[in-house]
Amino acid sequence: MDISSLRERDFKTTLTVTELNGYIKNLFDSNRTLVSVNISGEISNFVEHRSGHLYFSLKDNESQIKAVMFKSQRMKLRFRPESGMKVVAHGSVSLYPGTGSIQIYVNSLEPDGIGALYLAYEQLKEKLKSEGLFDDGHKKLIPLFPEKIGVITSPTGAAVRDIINVTGRRYPLAKIYLYPSLVQGEGAEENLIRALDYFDASSLVDVIIIGRGGGSIEDLWAFNSEKLARRIYDSKTPIISAVGHETDFTICDFVSDMRAPTPSAAAELSVPDLRDIILRLDTMSDRLSSALLHLVRNKREKLDNLTQNQIFVDSKIIFEEKKNAVSTLLEDITARIDTNVEKTKTEMRVLLEKLQALNPLSVLERGYAVIENLYGTIRSSSDIAIDDKIKIIIKDGVITAKVTEVSEGK
Repeated sequence: MDISSLRERDFKTTLTVTELNGYIKNLFDSNRTLVSVNISGEISNFVEHRSGHLYFSLKDNESQIKAVMFKSQRMKLRFRPESGMKVVAHGSVSLYPGTGSIQIYVNSLEPDGIGALYLAYEQLKEKLKSEGLFDDGHKKLIPLFPEKIGVITSPTGAAVRDIINVTGRRYPLAKIYLYPSLVQGEGAEENLIRALDYFDASSLVDVIIIGRGGGSIEDLWAFNSEKLARRIYDSKTPIISAVGHETDFTICDFVSDMRAPTPSAAAELSVPDLRDIILRLDTMSDRLSSALLHLVRNKREKLDNLTQNQIFVDSKIIFEEKKNAVSTLLEDITARIDTNVEKTKTEMRVLLEKLQALNPLSVLERGYAVIENLYGTIRSSSDIAIDDKIKIIIKDGVITAKVTEVSEGK
């Protein structure tokens, strides 16, 4: 049966539920108003399905209607819907034949009373803040005297010219390395992250300036990227964010190690002013010279005062007294040393006499002899046999002999 051809009188015919729902759906789909409609309401019963589709209800004080937003449309959202949020939904109202329920198929969703981008910005800001990405304890110090500065920005914008001019005027000793990047539109987020990867991995520079000139929230949106924010947080190299004008803040500003209101200000914050350094050194040199002169004068005055003291006036008398005391002390020490030396000599003579008495050669002097064979000194008749060759050691030589007889006895 062609449902679309049914007219009122045809309802005398018995219909199936499917046919009825199909007819009602056709009425919705053919209504110009319901095919494209804007509906304002509060989100409730919000569910993000694992398929990527969003299911929720839109309600006001008296009524509600079911809503679905398929994944393909949801991917275009700049913010994350949640229950309790007031929104304006655009889509088509129709009947879902499977349950007979009326619902709106949402094509686009906007916060009611606030822009989608601004809401997305606030949501991401709150999320990253709660995770600690903005904490001061994580921020790295900007080096005082950087030798190399990395700049990530558009090569044709005013920002890079401002940074080069200010840096060159303040601190010409620093070298500028530019990594040209898109700063808005499609591909900007990936370009900025790639530039950070390059500088951080190469350790080429001491500090990085990332930024651009001012613009609308749409123009600055690449700098509100969650991926970029996390890459900045993980950077080993200190980063200065210089995005927009003084009243513009981006997520990049909050997560960077330092925020500058403009690219020119970022250049001023990244390097010292060489003229100020020279002036400071001159001032310190003058102060040091003055301090040294003052110290010399002070010490000279103290020396003059000391030389006028009675102790220096009578120095000859004091010197003679000390000289006599030293002489007396020296004589006493000399006498003590002489006494100890004589005592030591006497003790040594006694020891030498004792050693001389124990010396085997002294025994030989008295007419005794020492007899040895191949095995050493002979102390007993049992140590020798007939025909053994022996040595007889006397005081003035050695006699070699052969044993012809051995007798025992006392």
